This record gives sequence, structure tokens and C-alpha cells, in this order.
Amino acid sequence: MNSEQIVNLNHEYTFFTWSVQSQVRPIAADRAEGVYFWDVDGKRYLDFSSQLMNVNAGHGNQKIISAVREQIARMAYANPGIAMEAKGRLGQLLAEITPGDLHKTLFTTGGGEANENAIKFAQLYTGRRKILSRYRSFHGATAGALALTGDPYRLPVEPLISGVVHVMDPYCYRCPFGWTKETCHRECISHVEQVVEFEGPDRIAAIVLEGVTGSNGLIIPPDEYWPRIRQVCDKYGILLVSDEVMSGFGRTGEWFGVNHWHVNPDIITMGKGITSGYVPLGAVIVSRAIADYFENRQLPMGLTNSGHPVSVAAGVAAIEVYREEKLVENARAMGMILKEGLADLKERHPSVGDVRSIGLFSTIELVKDRKSKEPLAPLPGLASSPDSANVAPRLSAAFRERGMVCFAKWNHIFPIPPLCIHESELRDGLRVLDEVLVIADEIVNGR
Repeated sequence: MNSEQIVNLNHEYTFFTWSVQSQVRPIAADRAEGVYFWDVDGKRYLDFSSQLMNVNAGHGNQKIISAVREQIARMAYANPGIAMEAKGRLGQLLAEITPGDLHKTLFTTGGGEANENAIKFAQLYTGRRKILSRYRSFHGATAGALALTGDPYRLPVEPLISGVVHVMDPYCYRCPFGWTKETCHRECISHVEQVVEFEGPDRIAAIVLEGVTGSNGLIIPPDEYWPRIRQVCDKYGILLVSDEVMSGFGRTGEWFGVNHWHVNPDIITMGKGITSGYVPLGAVIVSRAIADYFENRQLPMGLTNSGHPVSVAAGVAAIEVYREEKLVENARAMGMILKEGLADLKERHPSVGDVRSIGLFSTIELVKDRKSKEPLAPLPGLASSPDSANVAPRLSAAFRERGMVCFAKWNHIFPIPPLCIHESELRDGLRVLDEVLVIADEIVNGR
């Protein structure tokens, strides 16, 4: 089938997620290798967002592919009550690479379900019902995970689960408390404790935070933030949950985003990079204390595909690839080049209000005016004009024309390439970003 036929077939019989169906103009993809993929017409694209921030090891890694093939040939499926070497081995590896005394894992089919089950763990263990999370967050599309989510994606399908309370974010570029970096009093931290007190500390089971906020603007917190939130949790007997679905598995230059601040959460949730996207898998790893709680109590959680043999085999292989190919270290090294490149782009493009990066996890925040910081495109439902609401699709199309795919959402561009990227490939991506930002500058000037 040619490209048009494939696109038409998909439009006729399948839904495209988070999209107005008639407006989707998808690439008809055919194959992939390393940091590139090709469409059915043979056009090559630099994958500068690791598909959906999950193909961390890059495309076509033969070790992961071999693990999948071998497991399918040996035993393609086993129910969750069966013990298998790959499942136990992946749990062991996760206990090795996660911080603190995180020890025992429940496997799910993705990151959203991981967060869904983290809610259950927290509520069952503490006997409390409320959960705190942040407004600028995304935790998944299932009812509980979407309730945790603060961004506008949750609004069309509310009400969701009860008991979720949102707090403001440590968003230094747009401080919700009106401070600058020079005058900051860290209200983003004291505010959380105030909300805890108003909501009743004895009613709050957990505070759930992304290790580094991802698709809501890649917000990197001040250095005191994670340690002090840990102190608040300890003070009131609240569990601390780090959602590392997007910021985990080397993405930030550490195994997990929270590692940058030397904090030990009670629970970490994972997905995406756990298999590098080769097959679906999510995971919830909990502390020994939480694990011990269920030794003589029923664990009321489980899915038909929990610990799916093919998925956990891919997970074992992916972690081995991260280690053997030193991808976490490469993310750190290439992240420095990315950081310098983004700073240069900011200097030369008036549409760039701010750039933020940590490892190979970054965003370019676009504004109409640097002084006022008015976003180049507002949140959904707040569009001041059709042109401002159409910024992300226009920039996405410009990337595709230049042979690159880079995730754009509202007034953000997210350069998040595979961790296996080489310097020359990274600089190619920065060159394309430079060209596309010229278009963003033109939008600022009304063209």
C-alpha cells in the first residue's frame, strides 16, 4: 500500500489519540533504525522526540529485539500468577537501579496503569483517601491517573475519581506566586504544606509528583524542592510518589529524575523507557515497608497482562542495553551539548521566552513577547485567535518538511531525542530547530 492508502485506512477504521480526527495528518511509517525512521515513500525523519519520549535506546536495538523473539518462541504468554525468570529478574534489576529501599514491583501494561495502582498502594497502606498532585502535570489517561493530571486534558471527561487535590508548581519562569529567581521565597514548597494542613494531614495518603515535569512544560524544580517535600511527607506520615514514566531510564542523565536531588520516594512509577517502547510495560516499585504490609494481606490489584512474559523479557534486555552501551552517561554528555545549543537558539530567536533542559529532556517555551511572557499559543479553550491556537500544528508540519519529528504542544517544543544519539545527529536536530524557530518568530510578527 502507498502512503495515501495507509493513511486513509487508518482514518477510516482507527482513532488517533488526543486529536480532532479530521485534522490529523499522520506519517505512514515503514521502518526505523537508531535515531531515524522512514515513511513508506522512503523519506527519512530524525526522531527528535523518541516517538513519544519512550524509545530511549533508539530504534532497532538488536539485543532488545532478540529478547522479544526468544521469549515469544519459548512462551508467548503466562498468566500473572505464574513465576517466570524474566519477571523476577526484571524486578531484581529495578530494585538495583532505583534509589533507597524500593524493593518489590507490580507490573502493569503502561505508565497510566502504574499510577492507577500507585494510588491503590498509597490508600491501602495508609488507610487514607486523598492524593495531592500538581496542576502542570500529566499522569495518564485512565480515570485515577487522569484525575491526578492537572493539565486541561482531564477537563472534558470530569468528574473522575474523588479525593485528588492539585497544588501549584515550582515553575520558576512563570512563578505562580509572583516572585523572580532573585526574590524567591520558595512559596512553591511552603504552599504545598499549607494545602496539606487545610486538607487534613491525617486524610492524605500520598503526594504524587513527576520526577521532572514532562509534557506540561518540562519544569525543573529548585534544588530544595524535592528534599523539602520529602520532609513534609515524613512530618505527616504521607507517602511520596515519584512518577518517572517520562523522566526515568536515563532520560535526565540519571536513572531517574528524582536521583538528581538525592531523595528516596516511597513509590516510583514507570513506563515508556522501561522497554524503550519496544513492547508495552509499566511498573510500580514500592518500599520494603509497603511490600511487607501485603505479606499477610490480599493485594487487590492485577491485570490480565501484568508481568507479560514478552514485556518483562524486553525490560530486562533494555536495562542491560542502557548499562552496556552507557546510554545514561551519553544522555548526560549529549545533554550538555543540547543545553548549549538551546541557549544559543534563545539568544537569536525573539519567539523563545525560555529554554529548560536536564540530560536529553528539554523544552523551548515560545512567547509573543519576552517582557510580558505572553504565550505564543494559550492553553486549550483560551485561544485569543485561530492563528495562536494553530501554532503547534504549524511548527510540527515545518519539522516534517525538513525531515524531523519533534513533539510540539501548545507553546512548547520538546527536543527529547533517543539516548543513543551522536553529537553530529544532535547538531543536525539543532540546525532544524533553528530553521523552524524562524517560523515562530514570523508568527510573533503576525506573519
